[in-house]
Amino acid sequence: MPAVLKGGPTSHIYFSQRLRLHYVDWGNEDAPAMLLVHGGRDHCRNWDWVAHELKSDYHVIAPDLRGHGDSQWLVGGAYTTIDYVYDIAQLVRQARLEEVVVIGHSMGGSVSLAFAGLYPEKVRKLVSIEGMGMSPATADDSTPGHERLLGWVDNLRQLSGRIPKRYATLEDAFHRMYQANPHLTEDQARHRTIHGSNQNEDGTYSWKFDNYMRAWSPLGLSARQTVGLYRRIICPTLLVHGAESWASDPEEDGRLEYFRDARSVGVENAGHWVHHDRLDEFLSILRDFLADEPGA
Repeated sequence: MPAVLKGGPTSHIYFSQRLRLHYVDWGNEDAPAMLLVHGGRDHCRNWDWVAHELKSDYHVIAPDLRGHGDSQWLVGGAYTTIDYVYDIAQLVRQARLEEVVVIGHSMGGSVSLAFAGLYPEKVRKLVSIEGMGMSPATADDSTPGHERLLGWVDNLRQLSGRIPKRYATLEDAFHRMYQANPHLTEDQARHRTIHGSNQNEDGTYSWKFDNYMRAWSPLGLSARQTVGLYRRIICPTLLVHGAESWASDPEEDGRLEYFRDARSVGVENAGHWVHHDRLDEFLSILRDFLADEPGA
């Protein structure tokens, strides 16, 4: 795939909780709607290769979540799943989208699952790429609430003094992206770097995301509430994971049972970013899942 794809999307702004949020629209407004939701410390243009392949059949929209990409940073430090879900609900409402196909990656997959559980009638089909967090075997819910809150406060205080990393050149930022993601091709890493960084006043480059989003708020959904949302999802659901990732198979760890109509698919030779690591295979799996869709 080329570093810069021809026939790119248009940029748009909408507002949610007084935040100025950004999304890109790939056109084809008369086709079925599709939302692509990126993960943490990422941005909407990471979906460009997927969107490019699907834009002929779907009206593809990809938002920058608050604190990411070209969306406004939160004033405060409590980035929570439910606020991201609210932002997605606002986008669906303001863009006047009907039933949508939603595809989310990592944190965006978690947000997509929660959105589909909160508004089950809004989602026609759902794909979550490693969006369920740590496996139940490694998750630890035993930490007392006050300790989680104190840890969050300490984390925010540390982040308040953290100066965003500055790279002397865009090429330096690209090399950092490429080294940190061994499955990416050079073109993919360069594309994500170009769209994921800003040039500072002194000529250096920094990533666009807000460092405060690293401190995940302890005031979000509990594990029990999250499972309750999974049980409310009524649409066909595809849970994708990379065989070389830290994420476990939801079928093997038992979480597939939380869903009414879901299946789990593992992709060999793929890490956490399955849609980058094995793009062609991911698209094949996705098209098979969407085969009975009106736009397929």
